[in-house]
Amino acid sequence: MPDEAADRPSADEADEIDEIGESDPVGDHVLPVPHICEAVATVRRRAHALLSEWELPADRLDEALMVISELVTNAILHALPPAVLRLSWTECEGGAGLRIEVTDGGPVPAGQRADEDIEPDEHGRGLGIVTALSSRHGSRTCHEGITWWADLPA
Repeated sequence: MPDEAADRPSADEADEIDEIGESDPVGDHVLPVPHICEAVATVRRRAHALLSEWELPADRLDEALMVISELVTNAILHALPPAVLRLSWTECEGGAGLRIEVTDGGPVPAGQRADEDIEPDEHGRGLGIVTALSSRHGSRTCHEGITWWADLPA
């Protein structure tokens, strides 16, 4: 069996994503997500900077960062790499909204999940948080894997 840790980026590589990502000036941004737990904080920092540039109101910014953290964490813990975060503008409840999408490589086979040693009360709330903070959310299967998405009113 191949050493999965050898295929994962190091914590230093996770910091490099601050410099990586494709951005469209009209409001579409794609950011690769390294498949390590430390990447969640780095992705959150980069998303904070970007959404601040987009002038998302402070209360919505906090909600967006929580949703981003939950979806990225789920991709790292429960799915195969690669994972990608996409932020874009969409119509939401009759006005502008923020679309948050995380595409991952699909579910990890049983017995290989990164969260199997975590106490049950330490996880399992992520999609509940996404549901509470978003106006709508869902998932779709695509050729890359599964995309989990959430819309938040801006």
